Amino acid sequence: MEIGIDSFASHLLQNGGDHLSGTEAMRLLLERIERADQVGLDVFGIGEHHRAEYLDSATAVILAAAAARTKRIRLTSAVTVLSAADPVRVFQEFATLDLIAQGRAEMVVGRGSSTEAFPLFGYSLNDYDELFAEKLELLLAIRDTEKISWQGRFRPALTGQGVYPRPAQAQLPIWLGVGGTPESFVRAGALGLPLMVAIIGGDTHRFRPLVDLYREAGRRAGHAPEQLKVGLHSLGYVAPSTEEALDDFAPGYIQTFGQRARERGGFPPTRAHVEAQAGPLGALLVGSPEEVAAKILRHSEALGGISRVTFQMDVAVLPHEKVLQATELLGIRVAPLLRQDSAAKAK
Repeated sequence: MEIGIDSFASHLLQNGGDHLSGTEAMRLLLERIERADQVGLDVFGIGEHHRAEYLDSATAVILAAAAARTKRIRLTSAVTVLSAADPVRVFQEFATLDLIAQGRAEMVVGRGSSTEAFPLFGYSLNDYDELFAEKLELLLAIRDTEKISWQGRFRPALTGQGVYPRPAQAQLPIWLGVGGTPESFVRAGALGLPLMVAIIGGDTHRFRPLVDLYREAGRRAGHAPEQLKVGLHSLGYVAPSTEEALDDFAPGYIQTFGQRARERGGFPPTRAHVEAQAGPLGALLVGSPEEVAAKILRHSEALGGISRVTFQMDVAVLPHEKVLQATELLGIRVAPLLRQDSAAKAK
């Protein structure tokens, strides 16, 4: 099982949630990616948003800077909002990243849970699913064929043009990022794409029927079981003890989701909510290294086996030093526990 971190390049990673300057926030983000590489984590992902509190609107640029400062870790989007982008340009950016990273680039593509990209780039939310389906078709065609003849509704036709550069990898890995829509799970399975499931609340085991839909759709389409990988994107944080992890994580989590509740008319979370979600079945991966590793393994069993898990810590508005400590604990203590379990099961 691979383990990694996702980030939205937040301005807010500082004591008290104060805004950092853009240059300082980016410097600290690159330092965190370097540390993740140094402690042996497998993957680091950068999201895509077009909001004032995040710096991740140009994901591939951040990842390219990270590629020049790292040696082993895989670098991915988390996620690319493909519906509001040009698949030709997206492929060119990530192929270029792959050359800089010497074959370590990936992307996770999705429709986007934050919708600000649609009006920004002139697209209608009425075409939400149609945009994604068409653009995913084109992106996969570009990945698999150097010269493309293609026609669709939302983009001018391609009549045999080549799309360059080509990546260092023979086939650039593309994961499909999904939330809770059954059709999205079926689409990923039918296409034989690895699946990245974002679970940020509730009980993780409730996603098992959707994961089963994915695997069944892949089987019906003739894809090998080993091709149908499942990844888990979770909100999480690790500290030396569970009590310390909750004390560090809860205030920022409550602040972030309290603000979202005020914007969207929901109910703000409480400390009791955080503790419940950090419990044995809840979605939050918050606790000591041993407790978090055990919970990941429970989630894997509940979902029929997962190949990758990524932690998103930005929502907790944590100081930089705390994020570095958590990164080290993930690499030095959590990852070995997961790998030991995988090795034992392989015997």
